[in-house]
Amino acid sequence: MKKSLVAGIAVAALAAVGLAGCSSSSGTDGGKTTVTYSDFISNGGNEKNLQAIVAAFEKANPDITVKVTTTDYANYFTKLQTDLSAGTQSDVFDVDAGSYATYQADGVLAPLDGVDAAKYRTSVLDTYKTDGKQYGLPTSFSNVVLFYNKELFDKAGVSYPTKDWTWADEKAAAQKLTDKAAGVWGDYQPVTYNEYYKAVQQAGGEFVSSDGKKAAFDDAAGKKAADWIAGKSGTVMPTAADGAGTADFDTNLFKSGKLAMWHTGIWMFSTLGTLPFGWDVQVEPGDTQKASATFSNAVVVSKDAKNKAAAQKWADYLSSSKEMVDMRLKSGWEIPAISDDSLLKPYLTAGTPANRQAVFDSLDHVAVAPQLGANSQKIQDDVTNALGEIAAGRQTTSSSIPSTADQVTSLLK
Repeated sequence: MKKSLVAGIAVAALAAVGLAGCSSSSGTDGGKTTVTYSDFISNGGNEKNLQAIVAAFEKANPDITVKVTTTDYANYFTKLQTDLSAGTQSDVFDVDAGSYATYQADGVLAPLDGVDAAKYRTSVLDTYKTDGKQYGLPTSFSNVVLFYNKELFDKAGVSYPTKDWTWADEKAAAQKLTDKAAGVWGDYQPVTYNEYYKAVQQAGGEFVSSDGKKAAFDDAAGKKAADWIAGKSGTVMPTAADGAGTADFDTNLFKSGKLAMWHTGIWMFSTLGTLPFGWDVQVEPGDTQKASATFSNAVVVSKDAKNKAAAQKWADYLSSSKEMVDMRLKSGWEIPAISDDSLLKPYLTAGTPANRQAVFDSLDHVAVAPQLGANSQKIQDDVTNALGEIAAGRQTTSSSIPSTADQVTSLLK
């Protein structure tokens, strides 16, 4: 799911899509309706799993045929842009949380009728809703939770994290768990934009103003969030000089048993597997409120699809059917955003980490990723650099955060 985050950065910068005379790619063949579907979600190993879902759908809907075109993630959105401009887009196609707003604003998506919202996790479903209308159905999600080493907690006599923890609880535990002489660190949270915008929301603030035209983190919440993340460096967490931020540094530190708490994504479950010590996860602590970073993919229907009913039926099946859920969980192909816990039991009881419920509890309070426009990457780099300077002690929060907010505001215009 890391790729979902990258898409949010890259696709938000796309220019408005041309709406030249579009013609639908759907049609009929011998009485059957053909629904075309463009995807990136199956690329890289899940193509056969997607075809199995297609086969199950066609068996249940013998009057509909689904034609799939899969493109690797690196080229998907460029191809989609070209297809939309030429009017050759598929009836149904993939978007993600970062790209949705661009396509919705460009008017290329059809509003969906009669969506059974009860089938989905509300916060994920609402990501693809605008002005009260549903434009997309989430197919999968991933999020960030707090990983922790149970053995280190036990040795230090510190109680395990709970879903009610606050920053203050995390800080107190991290201080007790840190043993620099033994090379043990209490906490690790990347000093980056992606952690910062989330922390700003956890502190009760917003990264940008409600109209999206001005940076809003030059307030008490924004400064507190910067102190929270950058202030860990060298105290309860390794510094950049120690290697923090280099490839796989945090992963190797946790796997070696030298890191007590770690803010990272659930995609690490399979990477960690069985370790020589017990480990588990919990919902990330907040300050004045919870706010968990969540990334998701979805399917949308083209406004020019000739048979929107058939297209939406496929979108619904791909995002909520039992056959889809079973295939995803059996193959380890990301987590469906459905609300029925009984269908998710194989995931919830799959073993380490034991508290997989935290993955879903985190969806109760989602950190909304700001829409940054064409200068998205520049903004993120500037914020990450500013936080790094604060962490290194070369800048102060009181001066750096207001000046960085001014930079961001100029880039939002």
